[in-house]
Amino acid sequence: MEHYDFVAIGSGPAGQRAAIQAAKLGARVALIERRHRIGGVALHTGTIPSKTLREAILYLTGWRQRSFYGRSYRIKDEITADDLHQRLDITINHEMEILYDQFARNNVELIYGTASFDDPHCILTEADDGEIHRVTADKILIATGTRPRRPDDIPFDDMRILDADSVLKARTIPRSLTIIGAGVIGVEYAAMFNALGVDVTLVNEHETMLPFIDREIMEEFIHYQRENNMRLEMGEKITAVKHNGDSVTTELVSGRQITTEALIFAAGRIGCTSALRLENAGLQADDRHNLKVDKHYRTVVEHIYAAGDLIGFPSLASTSMEQGRQAALHALGHGGENSLQHIPYGIYAVPEISMIGMTEQQLREQNIAFEAGVARLRETARGQILGLHEGILKLLVAVDDQRILGVHVVGEGATELVHIGQAVMMMGGKLDYFVNTVFNYPTLAEAYKVAALDAWNRLSKKG
Repeated sequence: MEHYDFVAIGSGPAGQRAAIQAAKLGARVALIERRHRIGGVALHTGTIPSKTLREAILYLTGWRQRSFYGRSYRIKDEITADDLHQRLDITINHEMEILYDQFARNNVELIYGTASFDDPHCILTEADDGEIHRVTADKILIATGTRPRRPDDIPFDDMRILDADSVLKARTIPRSLTIIGAGVIGVEYAAMFNALGVDVTLVNEHETMLPFIDREIMEEFIHYQRENNMRLEMGEKITAVKHNGDSVTTELVSGRQITTEALIFAAGRIGCTSALRLENAGLQADDRHNLKVDKHYRTVVEHIYAAGDLIGFPSLASTSMEQGRQAALHALGHGGENSLQHIPYGIYAVPEISMIGMTEQQLREQNIAFEAGVARLRETARGQILGLHEGILKLLVAVDDQRILGVHVVGEGATELVHIGQAVMMMGGKLDYFVNTVFNYPTLAEAYKVAALDAWNRLSKKG
């Protein structure tokens, strides 16, 4: 039996960062992964492959050039699933090589097998051949991630009726597609396949999609999707999904039916905790199989931590990395205050959406006096060079002291642009920073100055 100072269960973003951080602090560290391919959901079925798929689609369809050469313009006329998988495989394999190198350089020991608790300090790992390996640890991090929810009444076959994981293994591209669920994953895949030329219908039981996003930004995004022929069925619950051989029929409460070649069910995820035998460690998961933690990512058992998607919202790879790192710091006596108070959100749809800070809705609900400044990306010189027709960058500014309260972007490069606003906000910056700063010309970042001047003009009129 081997003993470690720190053991991480799961090699996704939270487990990776936690293990490496613990090793850098001089701890003897092991990382347990049930597969023989490290990286977790983020690398193999989630963040990296879905974003790689998006880039492959935008390139092969010529999407970014269509404003110049017409809607029919394509780099490749007949795009196949193999075309998309080729880029996926290259990216995933490269990322795995980087991870293996990082673990080796930091002396993180890798243990392959399905983990379960024997007692609060002892973990059993069962390899594919049935061999049991036993390890003990002073501190433990659970970072096993989540998996797609698969209701019993949905007849998944992973060919025509898919979930958010199996869609990446599909060997054909359907001509028409129904997507159930307008959360981040559903919206991203709907926009990607729509850009690919697939006839997409997005069904959501709620009237709005992504309610945490600023309403004006979502209105711009929805308008663009409708303009590109996406069918949106909001406030519609499904009553049945039926496999018809070469098609799938979705029946709605309203009595309507949608028949398409394939369907992706993307309504919710649940924690991967069922194999852990949590009761042996004194832990219990909630009804979504997730774990509750305190501000330091400790569970109710003081030496056991949890991080990543397993602890719920926001369930972002970016936050998971930092949660894992902070958990390791605290576990080994180096932790300070939780710094994840202002985090950016990135939605890799087509176009991208990103934000940090408060939305207009939140500011109104809290009776905070604010003004908004808006820049349209197509009105910048760089936007014209890129041929952009859509895109908004919006600043929300406090009326009393002109602090930046929120930054919201939809359009090309939104997930990169938002970090400029993030840096200014985190430093307590005010509107005058953007008004007086010189940006490279031509760049999309120049939109910050345009939006700032718009807000400044509005505030001046009030003064």
